Amino acid sequence: MKGLPARHMRAALGGAAVLTISSVQGLSAQEAQNQAQPTGTTLLDRITVVSRTDETPIETMASISHIGEERLEQRVATTPNDLLFGIPGVSIYSDGRPSVSNVNIRGLQDAGRVSVIVDGARQNFHKAGHETPRAFWIDPVLLKQVDVIRGPSANTFGSGAIGGVVYFQTKTAEDFLHEDETYALSTTARYESNGSGWTTSATGAYRFTDSASILGNIVWRDYGNYEDGAGNIVDYSGFDVLSGHIKGTFRPTDLSELNLGWTGSQNEWSGDDETDNELKDQKFTGEFKITDEEEKWLNLNVKGSFNSMGLTETEAGVPTDYDLRTSSFDIWNTSYFETGPVEHELTVGGDWVYDDFTSDEAGSPDLFNPNGERTLWGAYLQDKLTYDWLEIVAGLRYDAYELKASDESSGDRISPRISVGVSPFRDGLLAGLQVYGSYAEGYRAPNISEAFISGIHPSAFSFRFLPNPSLRPETGKTWEAGLNYSQSGLLHVDDDLRLKAAYFHTNVEDFITTQMVFGAPGCPPCFQYQNVYAAEIDGFELEGYYDAGRFFGGLSLSVIDGHEIQQDGTRTALSTIPSTSITADLGMRFLEERLTIGGEVQFNEAPEGSTFAENYTLVNIYANYQATENLRFDFRIDNLFDEEYVVPLVDTSDGVFSQPGLSVKVGATLRFGG
Repeated sequence: MKGLPARHMRAALGGAAVLTISSVQGLSAQEAQNQAQPTGTTLLDRITVVSRTDETPIETMASISHIGEERLEQRVATTPNDLLFGIPGVSIYSDGRPSVSNVNIRGLQDAGRVSVIVDGARQNFHKAGHETPRAFWIDPVLLKQVDVIRGPSANTFGSGAIGGVVYFQTKTAEDFLHEDETYALSTTARYESNGSGWTTSATGAYRFTDSASILGNIVWRDYGNYEDGAGNIVDYSGFDVLSGHIKGTFRPTDLSELNLGWTGSQNEWSGDDETDNELKDQKFTGEFKITDEEEKWLNLNVKGSFNSMGLTETEAGVPTDYDLRTSSFDIWNTSYFETGPVEHELTVGGDWVYDDFTSDEAGSPDLFNPNGERTLWGAYLQDKLTYDWLEIVAGLRYDAYELKASDESSGDRISPRISVGVSPFRDGLLAGLQVYGSYAEGYRAPNISEAFISGIHPSAFSFRFLPNPSLRPETGKTWEAGLNYSQSGLLHVDDDLRLKAAYFHTNVEDFITTQMVFGAPGCPPCFQYQNVYAAEIDGFELEGYYDAGRFFGGLSLSVIDGHEIQQDGTRTALSTIPSTSITADLGMRFLEERLTIGGEVQFNEAPEGSTFAENYTLVNIYANYQATENLRFDFRIDNLFDEEYVVPLVDTSDGVFSQPGLSVKVGATLRFGG
């Protein structure tokens, strides 16, 4: 890879490590055959999508996790909720409605505090109400990988992500086809005992030339109501969803690549006896890349997307429509150069996002979810400097926003980031150790509903919502101290150990939450979104993996504590703090590594701020068997001991929803090509 600095070349060739993905787990059986790499090589190192400088998580001075295709297959995931099991600091919940998902990272959620992105398309849909406010859908079958970055170090991915980013990347034809194939087809069938759920999926790909290929996929899921661990049926937890995906890859020149994609879904579920929901989603994405190995200054990426999401909520025969159309554009370039002994990776970029939200309740806008427009734009500059054992990442980001609804508001800010890491050891067991410290800031503008909500709350407990166009943006400031450790050949020649650990302290200034208002006309009681003084969140995260070929194991730990702090100094527990959790994953490989058998144990301790959650322990087991090159079987049991539990990150006004009890999942995939 002529023209790249030595460190960058090592990363591009897979010279460090990715957590929780073993040398076999990082690749599907098909990929392993294509690349013909032996166990124990550096295939453990997978470059993540969230890195703008082609780094692997173990090289990055930030809290990043990567979930590769084989780990996704082991999950036998039904919904996006299943995908991030055991990832420290990350929780996904759905209030007994498995077909919608809300992501919580380090105690922050809702209203864009966590940026969810699918192939560059931001999933910004947010609806005020008692059900899960954040809704998105991506079928796990469509995915190639998932990358998670925790904290505002993710601010190169656009405004608002003070909690972090979850980036879903879908498959291309090159991920599906063998090197010697022109076409291939596969079909997958799965059954899940809890809810009597069926999944059928078909995938096809065709390579027109070495420079052009296309992949298509369709998935149908039909699930009934599930049972919780106590044997109770959770009403209205069933759903039907039809998903599709098309992606074309074109290489106009040896140095450039163009990906054009469409992903869509139609998702249906019931809220109660009188309420039916239909969520329709279409994502159109495009990505153009130029990489010139001879010209170190040119590594250009351009992404554009349009996402249309519409929710129709029909109650007692009366439909209410909520529609969000999100357009986005993202461009950045990374240049590699040297100044004396210092290597530089300089990234310059900018982004723009436009949300257009409309609601129609019986012919007029829903006052709790008013019509409006939100525009976000920003630019950033970041330089990564490497000198022998010292590494520094320094950056600045400029953000601006504009809201237009019944009133208007706007604002802007510059947010810094600095990370410093040292790798002082060159030999022995500590040779792969890096210790780092970082400070990063993020900026989240209010959304339309927060700033302009109004109307009278229905039901016996009636009160007014007051708009607040003067609502200030949130500013997240995070200190983090961590270590990365990578070592091979510890106990025998081809084993690998990878470890990331970090302590963080986050202070969210002008934290936005609902407050009771007194003294205004018609009040009390009235409620309004206001800026409380701050929210403080502290935590410790650990994620590690050991792979010895025949045996492998992983361990993750997440401890988080958080409070709202009022202007008078009053501290109250932050209601969105997740459980403290520890997850262990152990497994073995047999039959020339075509058969993998493993299990997971996760203990969860209820957070301080929850009035209804209790401690619980989950035990899962799984087995995956690649019988032949073109036939695969998957087996999994989730919640083996039928534990009854709830996720503490819920709105309890409509009740507390217990999660699924014991569930047996079986599946088979048949593939052929030529």
